[in-house]
Amino acid sequence: MTSTLEPTTTALPPLKLGALAVDPAVVLAPMAGITNPAFRTLCREFGAGLYVCEMITTRALVERNEKTLRMVRATTDEADAFSVQLYGVDPATVGRAVEMLVDEGVAGTRPAHIDLNFGCPVPKVTRKGGGSALPWRRVLFGDIVRSAVRAARDVPVTVKTRIGIDPDHVTYLDAGRIAQDEGAAAITLHGRTADQLYSGTADWSPIARLVESVDIPVLGNGDIWEADDALRMVAETGCAGVVIGRGCLGRPWLFGDLAAAFTGRPERALPTMAEVAAIMHRHATLLAAEHGERHGCADFRKHVAWYLKGFSVGSDVRRALAMVSGLDELAGLLARIPDQPYPVAVLGAPRGRTSPPRPVALPEGWLADRDDPRPPSGAELEVSGG
Repeated sequence: MTSTLEPTTTALPPLKLGALAVDPAVVLAPMAGITNPAFRTLCREFGAGLYVCEMITTRALVERNEKTLRMVRATTDEADAFSVQLYGVDPATVGRAVEMLVDEGVAGTRPAHIDLNFGCPVPKVTRKGGGSALPWRRVLFGDIVRSAVRAARDVPVTVKTRIGIDPDHVTYLDAGRIAQDEGAAAITLHGRTADQLYSGTADWSPIARLVESVDIPVLGNGDIWEADDALRMVAETGCAGVVIGRGCLGRPWLFGDLAAAFTGRPERALPTMAEVAAIMHRHATLLAAEHGERHGCADFRKHVAWYLKGFSVGSDVRRALAMVSGLDELAGLLARIPDQPYPVAVLGAPRGRTSPPRPVALPEGWLADRDDPRPPSGAELEVSGG
């Protein structure tokens, strides 16, 4: 399952976020519909680090939305390092949500880390002034970070953002300075603007510039498909750690590769089809334990193509896997796929969603005044899980 072919190694010290030490300095990025307790457990089984739950809407949390309360549930093995990412556009609501998490231990667990999402580029978020649109309003941005940090008390608060809205509306340097001034423990920078969505190639040079501009740790994000990409990012930018999103889709063993690389070990995982099948079944089993067998297997279907990317799999088996509804059925279908070496041709290739660049949806008049402290009108009215 492992390879030692031409590895790149380095030693990276643990990431310090207040009293929390993240070792290795590798963070699983929140991904909607992906980073649920089952996937976090699977990733943790391959390597240490910090594993963030799906993005939580602060208004829904404050309103005690049932779905949202289920999403802020820690697994048994992450009780001491439970990590939550929050999305919100109103400082008071964000503060109340953080107070709930810290004071009440919502769903039975007090988080060890809270991240604030200022990086999401999807239109339903940016058209409300949230995600990667919000840092343009630098006073509002600072108010939100300050509110979260004060409410969190001893729990470290970090920030995730993008380079800016588009090349004409760059925000990351202001965001880094403000986040530092308001007490954030670290900042993550994705090397794309919001209008790029997930297209093209991430630009890591702003990560290096941000490292030079702030004193708090900077984490790099964007186009880390292999452990050696992470090491190259650290070498090129001086970042204190990395945040992994799409690169681990269908490849949770990437965290084992990263743990090895950041402790100077050369091994990299190249699992055979039989080994991948065992991981797939483990993933589905965890989902079934969480949601029930039928719903768990239905949720697992989205992962199948990622796991099987590059493998030789018959079309009839692929079609059947796309409709699988039980664990025994899954095991039987996976057993029909011939064992074969890992398809090295897919190494280093993009995974997950891609989309062409497009103008960012923004609230009316959003770009007019960077120092307007008001939350966008109506943005906090909708209550939804997550």
